[in-house]
Amino acid sequence: MSKPFYDTLRFGILGGGQLGRMLLQKAADFNISNKVLDPDPEAPCHYLADEFVCGSFRDYDTVLNFGRTVDLLTVEIEHVNVDALEQLEKEGIQVFPQSRVIRLVQDKGLQKIFYRTHGIPTAEFQLLDSVEHIHKYASQFPFIQKLRKGGYDGKGVVKLNDVSEIEKGFDEPSILEKLIDFEKEISVLVARNIHGECKAFPVVEMEFNPEANLVEYLFSPATISADTEQKAIQIALNVVQSIQCVGLLAVEMFLTRSGEILVNEIAPRPHNSGHQTIEGNTTSQYEQHLRAILGLPLGSTQITRPSVMVNLLGEKGHTGNAVYEGLDEALAIPGTHLHLYGKKTTKAFRKMGHVTVSADTLEEAKSNARRIKNLIKVVAS
Repeated sequence: MSKPFYDTLRFGILGGGQLGRMLLQKAADFNISNKVLDPDPEAPCHYLADEFVCGSFRDYDTVLNFGRTVDLLTVEIEHVNVDALEQLEKEGIQVFPQSRVIRLVQDKGLQKIFYRTHGIPTAEFQLLDSVEHIHKYASQFPFIQKLRKGGYDGKGVVKLNDVSEIEKGFDEPSILEKLIDFEKEISVLVARNIHGECKAFPVVEMEFNPEANLVEYLFSPATISADTEQKAIQIALNVVQSIQCVGLLAVEMFLTRSGEILVNEIAPRPHNSGHQTIEGNTTSQYEQHLRAILGLPLGSTQITRPSVMVNLLGEKGHTGNAVYEGLDEALAIPGTHLHLYGKKTTKAFRKMGHVTVSADTLEEAKSNARRIKNLIKVVAS
């Protein structure tokens, strides 16, 4: 490249949350002019964006008009108006990930059909139109029911243990998955640039908050065998090559007790399961996403130090202006890296920030991370 094109590139992001905020922090290193669209005037990106537009990323005209002011458009949330993105692509605006990828990901039913069609291992499933259809499978409980559209961060998902719990189910289009007896939940981030180059990050392991169904801890590297690691990475590469996605793709998987790996869901954007890459890998997920959509060579994904990410969630029973308790003690622990998202108000289980803890060994990082989890509390003033 004879001269930097970043000086004239107009870069847009649909969504102004914490993922967009961390993407902007890396975009600043590339000297890229940016513009963000979000309905919340106090969204985390509001404080960092060169230009912040308050508006709905679900509205056709709003997205269309916003997209026409940029050269390259990406997303930090899937729930955007895809029809507008398709029109922008027709008008020559670069949209990565592509509108067809976002349309697929918005519908968990289409996702599951895609896996089946392309030979990607996933849990057995049925497509439902209403809760009454669950009775057809009364002999096959337990299940996980997921809304086909609109679910996120544990919302739109319900566990149904037996027939007596059918009334808890969703009475709208959904998928019914056979409950998987898994040993671990793992994730692989894989990137593909516009030239078709692909690179995968090492496998990470996730530990969820059982009440909120949100990731509470992330362990890098995952404690799995080398064979399992390679199998998971190959599955993730197969997914991104099959879907021909440009950008970053998070592939969440179950590792069953019998050693089988099943794809759960995918997300075509930076992801909660990649936060630790900022300190724990040679290239962060945010830089990798930018490299991919800008058509640059992808960076090394090598782990530099074992690390654990701790999500900082709002405490139960606290709603209001956010106060962070225990920061002084936590930051005194070696290898602690704090990331607050700039959200002024907290509520129960709201993602308010994260801490990455790096150490010479994963066990040391885990021990320090659990100490930090007990020290830092997000409460309301």
